Amino acid sequence: MSHPQDLALRDQAAGIAAGELDPGELLQATLERIAERNGPLNAIVATFPEDSERMLAEAPQGPLHSVPFAVKDQFQIPFRAPRDGTHSEAAPPGDSGVFRRLREAGAVLVGVTNMHYRGGGSTGVQSAYGPVGNPWNAEHVGGGSSGGSASAVGARMVATAVGADGGGSIRLPAAYCGVVGLKPTFGAVPVDGNLHGFYDLDALGPFARDADDGRLAAEALMGTELPPGDASNLRVGIPRFFWEDLDPDVEHGCKAALGAAGWATEDVAVEGQEHARIATALNLAIQIMPEWPLDDVDELDPVTRAYTKFSALIPAAALARAHRVRSQLRRSLAELFGRVDLLAVPTVPAPAPTIADPTVHLPSGPHPPDRANVRQTGLANLTGVPGINVPAGLHPSGLPVGLQLIGPWDGEARLLDAAKHIEQATSREFVDAVPQAYL
Repeated sequence: MSHPQDLALRDQAAGIAAGELDPGELLQATLERIAERNGPLNAIVATFPEDSERMLAEAPQGPLHSVPFAVKDQFQIPFRAPRDGTHSEAAPPGDSGVFRRLREAGAVLVGVTNMHYRGGGSTGVQSAYGPVGNPWNAEHVGGGSSGGSASAVGARMVATAVGADGGGSIRLPAAYCGVVGLKPTFGAVPVDGNLHGFYDLDALGPFARDADDGRLAAEALMGTELPPGDASNLRVGIPRFFWEDLDPDVEHGCKAALGAAGWATEDVAVEGQEHARIATALNLAIQIMPEWPLDDVDELDPVTRAYTKFSALIPAAALARAHRVRSQLRRSLAELFGRVDLLAVPTVPAPAPTIADPTVHLPSGPHPPDRANVRQTGLANLTGVPGINVPAGLHPSGLPVGLQLIGPWDGEARLLDAAKHIEQATSREFVDAVPQAYL
């Protein structure tokens, strides 16, 4: 029999339900796998075996009965106060919508995952616990801000983990780590107990190894069924603006995945697309100021100190202008989704950079990672629509390539159908790929 932690989420759940997999053994195997693989990745920042065992003993029957999961360090849980990637407790231990939904599904919390400092970056390099490493090469970034969750799933430490996405923070690390990452429609998952629940861009969702596991985890988090359907005859819009200035091998991998899918495609333009990146950054920067007081700003690391002071200088009028862009983008997407079923863009423009130098290198030259990455993902946050990363290739560097699909409001089922279709069309080559270190 395979190692329990090498089983898919759905196979773990089915094995337990059939009496073929002992829940206690699965929990122990999960904790052992974390101890074995977490060191160079720094993906899990806390485990609590006794509390997990107690949760297992009390687990209700449900679709994820006795299956382990991990959660990002920005949610309240009963066993540990969330730190938000800092040294300080940002809220007391408690309950949250994410924890409650998965507990009701019968799942067992085994760990808290590392994250970029206060959720403020796409690399996972800045954290009180140290940088998040990539399971494909621990010297490269695992992504942010939910990088620990993506890395933990990519390294087969857990079969599913929860993240939050305010500007790409689920989809970006999912692409870097070669896993499925779903950003649901805004408001689809309850935000109580989420330190960033005040954001009107933030959406909470799962990481998983493939689309079927992502569907199972998303149904639990959203508290609804996402019935599977046929995605073989979709019409997909290609917004060429988001296909410019890409690493050539990333572009090739994403085009190859779309070609394998065999969908009808149509070049489209999103009105206001050139302003999506700055509008996302302004929304995030201005709204976070209540959470980043200036009384301790000089104690922060240089990058965060500069970002915090910069944010404090942005006039409130800039937010009103960013909201005008949001309205323009929403109107344009509403019109486009009357003609196409989905949009397709590369999730990240280049593979994961190194932790030592997280600069992103593109044909136009070197770029700061957030500038390059948020350009690809901010559109879905500003408009509130769902998006998903689909593993779509391996870069010559050995790092994963991700394709992002964006759907209409409440279009999670369609996105998961489309992701599964790509997996099947590519013979599951990339979604089943395992980092060399774990072969």
